[in-house]
Amino acid sequence: MRRALCALLLLLALAACSRELETDQARLCRMALPALRPPEAAVVIDSQAEDGDGRGVSVVYRDRPDGLPRLAHCRYRRPGRPLHSTDLVELTLDGAPINASRLFFLIRFWLATPDGRAADPAPLGRIENLPQISPRAAYGLQQAFNAAPPTAIYALLAAAYSLIYGLVGRINLAFGALAAAGGYGAAFGAALWVGAPPAYVLLCAGVLGVAVAAAWGAVSGAAALLPLRDAPGQQTLVATVGLTIFLSELLRLTQGERPNWVAPILNAPFGVARAGDFIVTTSADSLFTAGVALAAGLALALAMRWSRFGREWRAYADDSFAAALFGIDPAAVFLKTFALASALAGLAGFVMTMFYGAVGYESAATLGLKALVAAILGGIGSIPGALIGALMLGGFEALWSAMFRIEYRDVASYALLALILALRPGGLMGPSENYGRRWA
Repeated sequence: MRRALCALLLLLALAACSRELETDQARLCRMALPALRPPEAAVVIDSQAEDGDGRGVSVVYRDRPDGLPRLAHCRYRRPGRPLHSTDLVELTLDGAPINASRLFFLIRFWLATPDGRAADPAPLGRIENLPQISPRAAYGLQQAFNAAPPTAIYALLAAAYSLIYGLVGRINLAFGALAAAGGYGAAFGAALWVGAPPAYVLLCAGVLGVAVAAAWGAVSGAAALLPLRDAPGQQTLVATVGLTIFLSELLRLTQGERPNWVAPILNAPFGVARAGDFIVTTSADSLFTAGVALAAGLALALAMRWSRFGREWRAYADDSFAAALFGIDPAAVFLKTFALASALAGLAGFVMTMFYGAVGYESAATLGLKALVAAILGGIGSIPGALIGALMLGGFEALWSAMFRIEYRDVASYALLALILALRPGGLMGPSENYGRRWA
């Protein structure tokens, strides 16, 4: 078992040294091929590779499925994502460069048009060998892939809410702002390693995002919430509202009002299955987001079950006075819990920034409120309930977006919360009471 684990770690380390194919560079190079080949040609892409300096892409293609392989090579103005089609500065076909005037007309009247974007011969890679499934199964699978990223973000933040509420019975509304702070930290970390292999960019962004949110959370918790640990719930709630406003305004003043954009990583779509002409697609960053949330949830569950901190947390949550008599420091448990919950919020900000490609201070309120809805749906104070509530909310939003007008999606989500509170105020994993008898 140990040898297998070492071999797996070695393979991951070797994969981290490989350079990712820049999606937009490859797309621009593929888009040029239909315009440079005869009208009767049916371009088929065999392989794609990025140059070592990150400023070029080589595409091996055929004019028809049974034709001979040919080579197209594109060079760009700078490494990374091309912001405009004019960033393409050189194009060679089978080693022969096309002249400047032909390249100008190609960029101006083909690559910059909707027809050029629609003519991409392989936007999803090789799809002819995808498994065939029924249309209903394909549609359901696509909606499941669509729901994975927001569900992961809701799950991480809902777990943060449940950690604090399960310990002291208080709701901290500042986790949305802490997630935004973690998103800014992740954006800064990604900028430090721009152009590097994806593993290094994601590692640096994730570490900085979690560290920034955990530090902010520990400091704000010690300064604003620790003195109110035994105060009535209304005072604590008002303090968290003030903390949210303070953190959001601090982000606005220090980071600016415009969102911070991050170069896309692992965002190339690929096909998973098909039902006739309908192709079920996803991307590596979507799967990465779901994987991070799943790994964090499992690690949190194991830590709360087997670690010393988990035992102290459970003892304090059951009876804080008795826990203090047995030598557990209430202030230390509270600050550790707040730091851990803030780290989960920072992790949510990290995956949000890397998946959507942007972070802004204005997302704090909506993000925090949606995660609170997920925590209440599952039963706030229960970590498994928070994960289940996030799964419910993410699936519900994906289903609503697929069947109804998306403008009313948030209204429907909050209406679902009102319905759950009316029928089962404790949530799905909360105390089981006969709420129907109370209605009667």
